Amino acid sequence: QVQLVESGGGLVQAGGSLRLSCAASGSIFSINAMGWYRQAPGKQRELVATITTGVAVKYANSVKGRFTISRDNAKNTVYLQMNSLKPEDTAVYYCWVTTSLAQYWGQGTQVTVSA
Repeated sequence: QVQLVESGGGLVQAGGSLRLSCAASGSIFSINAMGWYRQAPGKQRELVATITTGVAVKYANSVKGRFTISRDNAKNTVYLQMNSLKPEDTAVYYCWVTTSLAQYWGQGTQVTVSA
């Protein structure tokens, strides 16, 4: 089992920045990829960014050039630096972690970007 604790969400004006963090605990020796998804009201959950153990990254087209994902394996933590935020980035952001056996989700953290 892996437990995920997210932090860093909040309210920010358009053009501003936020940094999300997600710390993993439990069966952390088996963690493979980590990442972030988001879900806006009335929409499906969508991928934002992922990062593998080999630090290969993948981004949604809508966030490329504005968001940066990183991980600190010593702290079992994944980060999402979000710059130049837009109102359409408003959503609940979920941390996501995979192991060889399962995938795990955080509880979600709200990000609200005002115009």
